[in-house]
Amino acid sequence: MSATITALGGALASIDQEYLFEARQMQALSLAVHIPLVCFGIAFPAMVLFCEWRYLRTGDMLFRTLARRWSKVMLALFAIGVVTGTILSFELGLLWPGFMADFGDVFGLGFTLEGFSFFTEAIFIAIYVYGWDRLRPLPHFLAGIPVAIAGVLGSLFVISVNGWMNHPAGFRMQDGRAVDAHPWSALFANGFFWHEFVHMYFAGFIVAGFLVAAPYAWGFLRGRRDRYRRTALTVALSAAAVAAPLQVIIGDWAAREVAQHQPVKLAALEGLGQTTRGAPEHLLGWYDGQEVVYGFAIPRLLSLLAFHDPDATVQGLNTVPVEDQPPVNVVRLAFQSMVGIGTLLALLSSIYLYVRLRHKRLPRSPWFFRAVVLAGPLSVVALICGWITTEVGRQPWIVYGIMRTSQAVTGASGVPIGYGTLIVVYLGLAGGIAWLLHRFSRVPIEGHDD
Repeated sequence: MSATITALGGALASIDQEYLFEARQMQALSLAVHIPLVCFGIAFPAMVLFCEWRYLRTGDMLFRTLARRWSKVMLALFAIGVVTGTILSFELGLLWPGFMADFGDVFGLGFTLEGFSFFTEAIFIAIYVYGWDRLRPLPHFLAGIPVAIAGVLGSLFVISVNGWMNHPAGFRMQDGRAVDAHPWSALFANGFFWHEFVHMYFAGFIVAGFLVAAPYAWGFLRGRRDRYRRTALTVALSAAAVAAPLQVIIGDWAAREVAQHQPVKLAALEGLGQTTRGAPEHLLGWYDGQEVVYGFAIPRLLSLLAFHDPDATVQGLNTVPVEDQPPVNVVRLAFQSMVGIGTLLALLSSIYLYVRLRHKRLPRSPWFFRAVVLAGPLSVVALICGWITTEVGRQPWIVYGIMRTSQAVTGASGVPIGYGTLIVVYLGLAGGIAWLLHRFSRVPIEGHDD
Protein backbone atom coordinates (compact mmCIF):
# COMPACT_ATOMS: atom_id res chain seq x y z
CA MET A 1 0.00 0.00 0.00
CA SER A 2 2.88 2.38 0.79
CA ALA A 3 4.23 2.00 -2.75
CA THR A 4 0.83 2.93 -4.15
CA ILE A 5 0.59 6.01 -1.95
CA THR A 6 4.11 7.06 -2.90
CA ALA A 7 3.27 6.77 -6.59
CA LEU A 8 0.10 8.78 -6.18
CA GLY A 9 1.88 11.40 -4.12
CA GLY A 10 4.59 11.80 -6.72
CA ALA A 11 2.07 12.20 -9.53
CA LEU A 12 0.22 14.92 -7.64
CA ALA A 13 3.10 16.59 -5.84
CA SER A 14 2.79 19.76 -7.90
CA ILE A 15 -0.86 20.36 -6.94
CA ASP A 16 -1.46 23.33 -4.68
CA GLN A 17 -3.48 22.04 -1.73
CA GLU A 18 -3.99 25.46 -0.14
CA TYR A 19 -7.77 25.18 -0.30
CA LEU A 20 -8.17 21.55 0.80
CA PHE A 21 -10.12 22.61 3.90
CA GLU A 22 -12.47 24.85 1.91
CA ALA A 23 -13.02 22.11 -0.70
CA ARG A 24 -13.95 19.62 2.01
CA GLN A 25 -16.30 22.11 3.67
CA MET A 26 -17.88 22.91 0.32
CA GLN A 27 -18.52 19.23 -0.37
CA ALA A 28 -19.81 18.72 3.18
CA LEU A 29 -22.24 21.62 2.85
CA SER A 30 -23.65 20.24 -0.38
CA LEU A 31 -24.05 16.77 1.12
CA ALA A 32 -25.75 18.18 4.23
CA VAL A 33 -28.27 20.02 2.04
CA HIS A 34 -28.88 17.19 -0.40
CA ILE A 35 -29.06 14.12 1.84
CA PRO A 36 -32.35 15.06 3.62
CA LEU A 37 -33.89 15.50 0.17
CA VAL A 38 -32.68 12.00 -0.72
CA CYS A 39 -34.66 10.72 2.27
CA PHE A 40 -37.82 12.21 0.80
CA GLY A 41 -36.97 10.65 -2.56
CA ILE A 42 -36.73 7.26 -0.87
CA ALA A 43 -39.75 7.37 1.44
CA PHE A 44 -42.19 10.11 0.47
CA PRO A 45 -43.45 8.55 -2.80
CA ALA A 46 -44.30 5.37 -0.88
CA MET A 47 -46.24 7.41 1.68
CA VAL A 48 -48.14 9.24 -1.08
CA LEU A 49 -48.92 6.00 -2.90
CA PHE A 50 -50.11 4.38 0.31
CA CYS A 51 -52.67 7.16 0.74
CA GLU A 52 -53.86 6.82 -2.85
CA TRP A 53 -54.05 3.02 -2.46
CA ARG A 54 -56.25 3.50 0.58
CA TYR A 55 -58.49 5.74 -1.51
CA LEU A 56 -58.74 3.08 -4.22
CA ARG A 57 -59.54 0.39 -1.64
CA THR A 58 -62.08 2.35 0.43
CA GLY A 59 -63.36 5.13 -1.82
CA ASP A 60 -62.61 7.55 1.04
CA MET A 61 -61.93 10.93 -0.60
CA LEU A 62 -59.88 12.08 2.38
CA PHE A 63 -57.04 9.79 1.32
CA ARG A 64 -57.19 11.12 -2.24
CA THR A 65 -57.05 14.68 -0.92
CA LEU A 66 -54.09 13.85 1.28
CA ALA A 67 -52.21 12.07 -1.51
CA ARG A 68 -52.85 14.93 -3.93
CA ARG A 69 -51.65 17.61 -1.51
CA TRP A 70 -48.57 15.61 -0.56
CA SER A 71 -47.75 14.97 -4.22
CA LYS A 72 -47.29 18.72 -4.74
CA VAL A 73 -44.79 18.78 -1.89
CA MET A 74 -43.10 15.72 -3.40
CA LEU A 75 -42.69 17.53 -6.71
CA ALA A 76 -41.31 20.68 -5.08
CA LEU A 77 -38.73 18.72 -3.08
CA PHE A 78 -37.79 16.75 -6.18
CA ALA A 79 -37.14 19.99 -8.05
CA ILE A 80 -34.90 21.28 -5.24
CA GLY A 81 -33.13 17.91 -5.20
CA VAL A 82 -32.42 18.24 -8.92
CA VAL A 83 -30.57 21.49 -8.25
CA THR A 84 -28.60 20.24 -5.24
CA GLY A 85 -27.82 16.92 -6.90
CA THR A 86 -26.51 18.69 -10.01
CA ILE A 87 -24.27 20.85 -7.84
CA LEU A 88 -22.90 17.72 -6.16
CA SER A 89 -22.12 16.06 -9.47
CA PHE A 90 -20.18 19.11 -10.65
CA GLU A 91 -18.32 19.31 -7.34
CA LEU A 92 -17.02 15.77 -7.69
CA GLY A 93 -15.27 16.64 -10.94
CA LEU A 94 -14.22 20.19 -10.07
CA LEU A 95 -13.06 19.69 -6.48
CA TRP A 96 -11.62 16.16 -6.70
CA PRO A 97 -10.15 15.74 -10.22
CA GLY A 98 -7.47 13.31 -9.06
CA PHE A 99 -10.10 10.96 -7.67
CA MET A 100 -12.26 11.12 -10.79
CA ALA A 101 -9.32 10.68 -13.17
CA ASP A 102 -7.71 7.73 -11.41
CA PHE A 103 -10.79 5.77 -10.29
CA GLY A 104 -13.64 6.91 -12.55
CA ASP A 105 -13.52 3.68 -14.55
CA VAL A 106 -14.32 1.72 -11.41
CA PHE A 107 -17.23 3.67 -9.89
CA GLY A 108 -18.56 5.64 -12.88
CA LEU A 109 -21.14 2.94 -13.57
CA GLY A 110 -22.96 3.84 -10.35
CA PHE A 111 -23.48 7.45 -11.38
CA THR A 112 -24.49 6.41 -14.91
CA LEU A 113 -27.22 4.15 -13.55
CA GLU A 114 -28.31 6.87 -11.14
CA GLY A 115 -28.78 9.16 -14.15
CA PHE A 116 -31.21 6.69 -15.72
CA SER A 117 -33.10 6.48 -12.42
CA PHE A 118 -33.29 10.26 -12.25
CA PHE A 119 -34.78 10.65 -15.72
CA THR A 120 -37.29 7.86 -15.05
CA GLU A 121 -38.34 9.57 -11.83
CA ALA A 122 -38.58 12.97 -13.53
CA ILE A 123 -40.83 11.64 -16.29
CA PHE A 124 -43.24 9.75 -14.07
CA ILE A 125 -43.42 12.32 -11.28
CA ALA A 126 -44.66 14.83 -13.86
CA ILE A 127 -47.25 12.36 -15.14
CA TYR A 128 -48.35 11.57 -11.60
CA VAL A 129 -48.67 15.11 -10.27
CA TYR A 130 -50.29 16.60 -13.37
CA GLY A 131 -52.45 13.56 -14.04
CA TRP A 132 -54.79 13.78 -11.05
CA ASP A 133 -57.74 15.04 -13.12
CA ARG A 134 -56.55 13.63 -16.44
CA LEU A 135 -56.07 9.91 -15.75
CA ARG A 136 -58.45 7.30 -14.43
CA PRO A 137 -57.75 6.34 -10.79
CA LEU A 138 -55.96 3.02 -11.38
CA PRO A 139 -53.67 4.19 -14.23
CA HIS A 140 -52.84 7.26 -12.16
CA PHE A 141 -51.85 5.10 -9.20
CA LEU A 142 -49.73 2.87 -11.45
CA ALA A 143 -47.96 5.96 -12.82
CA GLY A 144 -46.70 6.68 -9.32
CA ILE A 145 -45.04 3.29 -8.82
CA PRO A 146 -42.01 4.08 -11.06
CA VAL A 147 -41.51 7.26 -9.01
CA ALA A 148 -41.15 5.23 -5.82
CA ILE A 149 -38.93 2.60 -7.45
CA ALA A 150 -36.68 5.13 -9.18
CA GLY A 151 -36.24 7.12 -5.95
CA VAL A 152 -34.98 4.03 -4.15
CA LEU A 153 -32.80 2.86 -7.04
CA GLY A 154 -31.20 6.28 -7.47
CA SER A 155 -30.04 6.29 -3.87
CA LEU A 156 -28.96 2.64 -4.17
CA PHE A 157 -26.64 3.41 -7.08
CA VAL A 158 -25.05 6.41 -5.38
CA ILE A 159 -24.60 4.54 -2.10
CA SER A 160 -22.89 1.73 -4.00
CA VAL A 161 -20.19 4.26 -4.90
CA ASN A 162 -19.84 5.36 -1.29
CA GLY A 163 -19.63 1.74 -0.17
CA TRP A 164 -16.82 1.20 -2.68
CA MET A 165 -14.96 4.29 -1.44
CA ASN A 166 -15.05 2.81 2.06
CA HIS A 167 -14.13 -0.71 0.92
CA PRO A 168 -12.40 -0.45 -2.48
CA ALA A 169 -12.25 -3.58 -4.65
CA GLY A 170 -12.71 -4.68 -8.26
CA PHE A 171 -9.50 -3.23 -9.76
CA ARG A 172 -5.73 -3.25 -9.49
CA MET A 173 -3.30 -0.36 -9.31
CA GLN A 174 -0.77 0.32 -12.06
CA ASP A 175 1.37 3.47 -12.20
CA GLY A 176 -0.84 5.16 -9.62
CA ARG A 177 -4.11 4.52 -11.49
CA ALA A 178 -6.87 1.93 -11.28
CA VAL A 179 -6.79 -0.56 -14.17
CA ASP A 180 -8.50 -3.85 -14.98
CA ALA A 181 -11.73 -2.47 -13.48
CA HIS A 182 -14.74 -4.69 -12.81
CA PRO A 183 -17.36 -2.09 -11.87
CA TRP A 184 -20.33 -4.42 -11.36
CA SER A 185 -18.56 -6.54 -8.77
CA ALA A 186 -16.72 -3.53 -7.33
CA LEU A 187 -19.98 -1.73 -6.58
CA PHE A 188 -22.63 -4.38 -6.03
CA ALA A 189 -20.64 -7.34 -4.68
CA ASN A 190 -18.99 -5.06 -2.16
CA GLY A 191 -19.23 -5.98 1.51
CA PHE A 192 -19.97 -2.38 2.50
CA PHE A 193 -22.72 -1.76 -0.03
CA TRP A 194 -25.65 -3.62 1.50
CA HIS A 195 -25.49 -2.41 5.07
CA GLU A 196 -24.94 1.19 3.92
CA PHE A 197 -27.94 1.01 1.59
CA VAL A 198 -30.29 -0.64 4.09
CA HIS A 199 -29.18 1.81 6.79
CA MET A 200 -29.93 4.74 4.49
CA TYR A 201 -33.22 3.22 3.28
CA PHE A 202 -34.62 3.04 6.80
CA ALA A 203 -33.16 6.47 7.60
CA GLY A 204 -35.20 7.79 4.68
CA PHE A 205 -38.46 6.69 6.29
CA ILE A 206 -37.39 7.96 9.71
CA VAL A 207 -36.48 11.43 8.44
CA ALA A 208 -39.37 11.82 5.99
CA GLY A 209 -41.88 10.39 8.46
CA PHE A 210 -40.91 12.56 11.42
CA LEU A 211 -40.46 15.72 9.34
CA VAL A 212 -43.91 15.30 7.80
CA ALA A 213 -45.42 14.44 11.20
CA ALA A 214 -43.88 17.43 13.00
CA PRO A 215 -46.15 20.21 11.60
CA TYR A 216 -49.25 18.08 12.16
CA ALA A 217 -48.16 17.42 15.75
CA TRP A 218 -47.71 21.18 16.17
CA GLY A 219 -51.24 21.62 14.88
CA PHE A 220 -52.48 19.09 17.44
CA LEU A 221 -50.89 21.14 20.22
CA ARG A 222 -52.78 24.17 18.94
CA GLY A 223 -56.12 22.34 18.90
CA ARG A 224 -56.34 21.43 15.19
CA ARG A 225 -57.39 17.77 15.47
CA ASP A 226 -59.80 17.21 12.60
CA ARG A 227 -59.87 13.89 10.75
CA TYR A 228 -57.63 15.10 7.92
CA ARG A 229 -54.81 16.01 10.31
CA ARG A 230 -55.30 12.88 12.39
CA THR A 231 -54.97 10.76 9.26
CA ALA A 232 -51.93 12.65 7.98
CA LEU A 233 -50.21 12.39 11.34
CA THR A 234 -50.98 8.68 11.59
CA VAL A 235 -49.59 7.86 8.14
CA ALA A 236 -46.40 9.88 8.68
CA LEU A 237 -45.81 8.62 12.22
CA SER A 238 -46.42 5.01 11.20
CA ALA A 239 -43.79 5.25 8.46
CA ALA A 240 -41.21 6.59 10.91
CA ALA A 241 -42.23 4.43 13.85
CA VAL A 242 -41.85 1.14 12.00
CA ALA A 243 -38.40 2.10 10.70
CA ALA A 244 -36.86 3.62 13.83
CA PRO A 245 -36.72 0.50 16.06
CA LEU A 246 -35.48 -1.62 13.14
CA GLN A 247 -32.72 0.92 12.53
CA VAL A 248 -31.18 -0.09 15.86
CA ILE A 249 -30.69 -3.63 14.55
CA ILE A 250 -29.35 -2.39 11.22
CA GLY A 251 -26.96 -0.06 13.04
CA ASP A 252 -25.54 -3.05 14.91
CA TRP A 253 -24.96 -4.79 11.56
CA ALA A 254 -23.22 -1.71 10.16
CA ALA A 255 -21.02 -1.30 13.24
CA ARG A 256 -19.83 -4.90 13.05
CA GLU A 257 -18.90 -4.41 9.38
CA VAL A 258 -16.89 -1.32 10.34
CA ALA A 259 -15.19 -3.27 13.13
CA GLN A 260 -14.12 -5.93 10.67
CA HIS A 261 -13.08 -3.82 7.66
CA GLN A 262 -12.26 -0.37 9.13
CA PRO A 263 -10.85 -1.01 12.63
CA VAL A 264 -9.18 2.42 12.76
CA LYS A 265 -12.52 4.10 12.17
CA LEU A 266 -14.07 2.03 14.97
CA ALA A 267 -11.23 3.03 17.29
CA ALA A 268 -11.83 6.68 16.42
CA LEU A 269 -15.59 6.37 16.99
CA GLU A 270 -14.92 5.00 20.47
CA GLY A 271 -11.74 6.93 21.31
CA LEU A 272 -9.81 3.70 21.86
CA GLY A 273 -6.16 4.70 22.02
CA GLN A 274 -4.63 1.27 22.69
CA THR A 275 -5.49 -2.15 21.33
CA THR A 276 -7.51 -3.74 24.12
CA ARG A 277 -8.92 -7.14 24.93
CA GLY A 278 -12.37 -6.79 26.46
CA ALA A 279 -12.52 -3.12 25.45
CA PRO A 280 -14.88 -0.81 27.37
CA GLU A 281 -17.47 1.50 25.82
CA HIS A 282 -17.06 5.17 26.78
CA LEU A 283 -20.12 7.39 26.87
CA LEU A 284 -19.49 11.14 26.48
CA GLY A 285 -16.05 12.41 27.43
CA TRP A 286 -13.18 13.78 25.34
CA TYR A 287 -10.28 12.02 23.63
CA ASP A 288 -7.03 13.67 24.77
CA GLY A 289 -4.74 11.92 22.29
CA GLN A 290 -4.24 8.86 24.47
CA GLU A 291 -7.59 7.98 26.03
CA VAL A 292 -11.09 9.24 26.73
CA VAL A 293 -11.27 11.52 29.76
CA TYR A 294 -14.37 12.75 31.65
CA GLY A 295 -16.46 9.96 30.15
CA PHE A 296 -18.38 7.02 31.59
CA ALA A 297 -16.75 3.65 30.89
CA ILE A 298 -18.87 0.51 30.63
CA PRO A 299 -16.50 -2.47 30.94
CA ARG A 300 -16.16 -4.84 27.95
CA LEU A 301 -19.19 -3.41 26.19
CA LEU A 302 -17.32 -2.26 23.07
CA SER A 303 -15.96 -5.76 22.47
CA LEU A 304 -19.45 -7.17 22.98
CA LEU A 305 -21.09 -4.72 20.59
CA ALA A 306 -18.41 -4.89 17.90
CA PHE A 307 -17.80 -8.65 17.85
CA HIS A 308 -20.60 -10.09 20.04
CA ASP A 309 -17.83 -11.34 22.34
CA PRO A 310 -17.05 -9.47 25.60
CA ASP A 311 -13.47 -10.79 25.53
CA ALA A 312 -12.72 -9.87 21.90
CA THR A 313 -9.67 -7.75 21.10
CA VAL A 314 -10.42 -4.36 19.58
CA GLN A 315 -7.71 -2.63 17.55
CA GLY A 316 -6.67 0.77 18.89
CA LEU A 317 -5.53 3.99 17.26
CA ASN A 318 -1.96 3.21 18.26
CA THR A 319 -1.74 0.69 15.40
CA VAL A 320 -1.46 3.43 12.76
CA PRO A 321 0.51 6.71 12.59
CA VAL A 322 -1.25 9.88 13.72
CA GLU A 323 -1.41 11.15 10.13
CA ASP A 324 -3.50 8.08 9.20
CA GLN A 325 -6.05 8.67 11.96
CA PRO A 326 -9.35 10.56 11.49
CA PRO A 327 -10.18 13.55 13.74
CA VAL A 328 -11.24 11.49 16.73
CA ASN A 329 -13.39 13.92 18.69
CA VAL A 330 -15.32 15.02 15.59
CA VAL A 331 -16.37 11.50 14.69
CA ARG A 332 -16.96 10.51 18.34
CA LEU A 333 -19.33 13.43 18.86
CA ALA A 334 -21.13 12.72 15.58
CA PHE A 335 -21.39 8.99 16.28
CA GLN A 336 -22.64 9.36 19.84
CA SER A 337 -25.12 12.05 18.76
CA MET A 338 -26.47 9.77 16.05
CA VAL A 339 -26.79 6.81 18.41
CA GLY A 340 -28.32 8.92 21.18
CA ILE A 341 -30.91 10.57 18.96
CA GLY A 342 -31.64 7.30 17.19
CA THR A 343 -32.29 5.60 20.50
CA LEU A 344 -34.69 8.36 21.59
CA LEU A 345 -36.53 8.17 18.25
CA ALA A 346 -36.83 4.39 18.62
CA LEU A 347 -38.31 4.82 22.13
CA LEU A 348 -40.77 7.45 20.88
CA SER A 349 -41.74 5.14 18.03
CA SER A 350 -42.26 2.25 20.42
CA ILE A 351 -44.65 4.36 22.51
CA TYR A 352 -46.61 5.29 19.41
CA LEU A 353 -46.77 1.72 18.12
CA TYR A 354 -47.90 0.40 21.52
CA VAL A 355 -50.75 2.90 21.79
CA ARG A 356 -51.70 2.51 18.15
CA LEU A 357 -51.80 -1.28 18.21
CA ARG A 358 -53.27 -1.61 21.71
CA HIS A 359 -55.83 1.19 21.71
CA LYS A 360 -56.31 1.86 17.95
CA ARG A 361 -55.72 5.60 18.38
CA LEU A 362 -53.04 8.26 18.66
CA PRO A 363 -51.45 8.97 22.04
CA ARG A 364 -53.21 11.77 23.92
CA SER A 365 -50.44 13.28 26.03
CA PRO A 366 -49.32 16.77 24.93
CA TRP A 367 -45.78 15.67 25.78
CA PHE A 368 -45.95 13.04 23.08
CA PHE A 369 -46.82 15.64 20.44
CA ARG A 370 -44.11 17.98 21.74
CA ALA A 371 -41.66 15.10 21.32
CA VAL A 372 -42.87 14.51 17.74
CA VAL A 373 -42.34 18.20 16.93
CA LEU A 374 -38.75 17.89 18.17
CA ALA A 375 -38.28 14.54 16.44
CA GLY A 376 -38.54 16.17 13.01
CA PRO A 377 -35.39 18.32 13.19
CA LEU A 378 -33.62 15.82 15.46
CA SER A 379 -34.00 13.12 12.82
CA VAL A 380 -32.16 15.37 10.37
CA VAL A 381 -29.42 15.99 12.94
CA ALA A 382 -29.03 12.23 13.41
CA LEU A 383 -28.91 11.76 9.63
CA ILE A 384 -26.15 14.35 9.17
CA CYS A 385 -24.23 12.97 12.15
CA GLY A 386 -24.42 9.52 10.58
CA TRP A 387 -22.87 10.76 7.37
CA ILE A 388 -20.20 12.68 9.29
CA THR A 389 -19.40 9.40 11.03
CA THR A 390 -19.09 7.63 7.69
CA GLU A 391 -17.22 10.29 5.72
CA VAL A 392 -15.04 12.03 8.31
CA GLY A 393 -14.36 8.66 9.94
CA ARG A 394 -12.84 7.52 6.63
CA GLN A 395 -10.31 10.34 6.63
CA PRO A 396 -7.57 10.91 5.62
CA TRP A 397 -8.62 8.66 2.74
CA ILE A 398 -10.95 9.43 -0.13
CA VAL A 399 -10.47 5.83 -1.31
CA TYR A 400 -9.90 3.93 1.90
CA GLY A 401 -6.28 2.89 2.32
CA ILE A 402 -5.33 3.83 -1.25
CA MET A 403 -5.76 7.55 -2.08
CA ARG A 404 -5.66 10.38 0.42
CA THR A 405 -8.14 13.22 0.19
CA SER A 406 -5.24 15.65 -0.10
CA GLN A 407 -4.06 13.81 -3.22
CA ALA A 408 -7.44 14.10 -4.92
CA VAL A 409 -8.15 17.80 -4.36
CA THR A 410 -8.10 20.41 -7.11
CA GLY A 411 -5.24 22.85 -7.48
CA ALA A 412 -7.59 25.65 -8.57
CA SER A 413 -7.42 28.91 -6.64
CA GLY A 414 -11.07 29.96 -6.86
CA VAL A 415 -12.46 27.54 -4.27
CA PRO A 416 -13.28 30.20 -1.62
CA ILE A 417 -15.26 32.19 -4.19
CA GLY A 418 -17.20 29.08 -5.16
CA TYR A 419 -17.78 28.29 -1.48
CA GLY A 420 -19.27 31.72 -0.83
CA THR A 421 -21.42 31.54 -3.96
CA LEU A 422 -22.68 28.11 -2.91
CA ILE A 423 -23.81 29.43 0.47
CA VAL A 424 -25.80 32.18 -1.25
CA VAL A 425 -27.39 29.66 -3.64
CA TYR A 426 -28.43 27.34 -0.82
CA LEU A 427 -29.86 30.18 1.22
CA GLY A 428 -31.91 31.18 -1.81
CA LEU A 429 -33.12 27.60 -2.29
CA ALA A 430 -34.04 27.35 1.40
CA GLY A 431 -36.03 30.56 1.21
CA GLY A 432 -37.75 29.46 -1.98
CA ILE A 433 -38.83 26.06 -0.68
CA ALA A 434 -39.95 27.57 2.64
CA TRP A 435 -42.14 30.06 0.76
CA LEU A 436 -43.54 27.35 -1.49
CA LEU A 437 -44.35 24.97 1.37
CA HIS A 438 -46.03 27.84 3.23
CA ARG A 439 -48.14 28.53 0.14
CA PHE A 440 -49.14 24.87 -0.04
CA SER A 441 -50.13 24.85 3.62
CA ARG A 442 -52.45 27.82 3.12
CA VAL A 443 -54.46 26.13 0.35
CA PRO A 444 -57.89 25.14 1.75
CA ILE A 445 -58.47 21.42 2.24
CA GLU A 446 -61.14 20.55 -0.32
CA GLY A 447 -64.15 18.75 1.03
CA HIS A 448 -62.95 18.57 4.63
CA ASP A 449 -63.34 20.79 7.62
CA ASP A 450 -60.31 22.85 8.49
